[in-house]
Amino acid sequence: QVQVVESGGGSVQAGGSLTLACADSGDNYNTYSRHCMGWFRQAPGKEREGVAAFGRDGTTRYADSVKGRFTIAKDNEKNTLILEMVDLKPEDTATYFCAGAVGYCDPQADFFPWGQGTQVTVTA
Repeated sequence: QVQVVESGGGSVQAGGSLTLACADSGDNYNTYSRHCMGWFRQAPGKEREGVAAFGRDGTTRYADSVKGRFTIAKDNEKNTLILEMVDLKPEDTATYFCAGAVGYCDPQADFFPWGQGTQVTVTA
């Protein structure tokens, strides 16, 4: 039974936009909305990089590499976490994961992924 559906990934040219969505029908969203929710990405051969975090108080934080270009949002009615990405760059190419964490909420949090991730490819 699929509980997490991640969508919105794809291939775009540099400067393009994508919006990722992570819809959870299980317990992840309800559990981590009381702590910290976010997105991290991982490219082949590279370490995992947290990109955005949404705290329970509504505070949002971003990695310097995406600040001003990415926006994290949530839809509580649909238990969906969203990542809006504009002005994409080739270095944004990675698999993106929605995730939850406890403790201090920022992109460096120890995130637990909810799903299999969605691929984003940005070509020059």
